[in-house]
Amino acid sequence: MTASSQGPLRLDDADIARLLTPAAAADAVEAVLRDGLDPESCPPRTHVTVPAGQLLLMPAAAGTYAGVKIAGVAPGNPARGLPRITGSYLLLDGETLVPLALLDGAALTALRTPAVSAVALRHLAAPDAGHAVLFGAGPQAYGHLEAALAERPLTRVTVVAPRREPAEELVAHARKLGLEARTGTPGDVADADLVLCCTTAREPLFDGRLVPDHATVIAVGSHEPDARETDTMLVRRSAVYVEARTAAFREAGDLIIPATEGAFGPDRITGTLAELVRGRAVAAAGCPQLFKSVGMAWEDLAVAAAVHRAAMTKPGSAT
Repeated sequence: MTASSQGPLRLDDADIARLLTPAAAADAVEAVLRDGLDPESCPPRTHVTVPAGQLLLMPAAAGTYAGVKIAGVAPGNPARGLPRITGSYLLLDGETLVPLALLDGAALTALRTPAVSAVALRHLAAPDAGHAVLFGAGPQAYGHLEAALAERPLTRVTVVAPRREPAEELVAHARKLGLEARTGTPGDVADADLVLCCTTAREPLFDGRLVPDHATVIAVGSHEPDARETDTMLVRRSAVYVEARTAAFREAGDLIIPATEGAFGPDRITGTLAELVRGRAVAAAGCPQLFKSVGMAWEDLAVAAAVHRAAMTKPGSAT
């Protein structure tokens, strides 16, 4: 971490991990919603296609802060030993727009996405949820495992991933956390309390008919209208929650595709994250709970601001 009178505080991935725990990040997301932020009014994400993949521009302003994330999504990067998601976050003073901090964008995304899911789990997951089926074995899978552990008394995790080696590495990590862990198949959702979808899949990962009525499904992998991790049957069976209705029907293929099939519509959304936090929506009984996240700029701002506040208050942090 570096700071000087010549420019904003620079916070790398190690700084972000040290300054803000996943639970604190979830608290930051919940706090801005409780304070009245309206996700429906958040500016939409701008997509620009480039030869390597996509560039994403995500601005937001709330309270005493403003900020913008410039992210790259490069599908070819993992084969090069590089992260699929790259970029930076510029945090600004909300009144003057003077730059305050430049944060590692990939690290911020890796922290804020599980934080948003953690808030959903707080309000939707069964209190005694013990078995998680985790699709994916990348950074988001690790983050979501930690988020789920912080919110519910997990004892078991089943990892479902296309490549054996990363899946077994995540299993080994879960065992170090004290969990019973193994690799599995999509059919294992039939015995799940939580289903966490953290993949780059463009087609459904499992048969939605198998998910128990008491289970909660979190789907975070896509923000494109023609890609999805969950099938139409699960959407039809579930109480559905989103970050914002506008964003969901702009970017969430998990919901847009069923809508084009006549199996879903805006009136079928049970509630938003803000409505859950403010007590205006509650978990429905007798059916799965599905939270579909696309990632929004206000979430990045909430977590980046919390990181900055921590850097300013911890002795010796801003050096």
